[in-house]
Amino acid sequence: MQGKPVVIGVAGGSGSGKTTVTQSICQRFSDKTILVIEQDYYYKDQSDLPFEERLQTNYDHPLAFDNDLLIEHIHQLLNFKSIEKPVYDYKLHTRSNKVVPVEPKEVIILEGILILEDPRLVDLMDIKVFVDTDADIRIVRRLLRDIKERGRSLDSVIDQYVNSVRPMHLQFVEPTKRYADIIIPEGGQNHVAIDIMASKISTILSENQQNNS
Repeated sequence: MQGKPVVIGVAGGSGSGKTTVTQSICQRFSDKTILVIEQDYYYKDQSDLPFEERLQTNYDHPLAFDNDLLIEHIHQLLNFKSIEKPVYDYKLHTRSNKVVPVEPKEVIILEGILILEDPRLVDLMDIKVFVDTDADIRIVRRLLRDIKERGRSLDSVIDQYVNSVRPMHLQFVEPTKRYADIIIPEGGQNHVAIDIMASKISTILSENQQNNS
């Protein structure tokens, strides 16, 4: 590996299409090694709390995330050191005992709803992206994901959306848009915006290689 890894932050509301944007980046740089780190993996460990208390956790609030560990891991990757990425158990509402071994790569994509909320994370990013998608589309996507992938009931997903997801989006997620270098309306379907972003990534990679040659 030559040169400092490029760090890209991909933020946006739940169900905005962040994963589709990330996949589009990966497809455009198939000749590079790319690492995706999802902020969702870095929810705080709650094993010390009773299960009933864990159920009350607001997963859309900045305090739900262990950003200290995430930042530590990014620094390790930037120094070409491997990490052990935590795994979160959504059924038990706490961090599991499993970890995922991760090796440093040329491109690091940080993906999450509040990835631009912490100034310490923002300072580590070369490119900051906000995926901007209408609320009605986002709620439908979240319903399908949480029911199919996370074993949630329809009522629980709707209740969570009304009581925490929507107000937290308005209070914490939406304001981070102003920190973005690129705002992508309609997510992965906006090929022009993704092409512009890909061009910028290529430029940074080339500059890093020249600086280290």
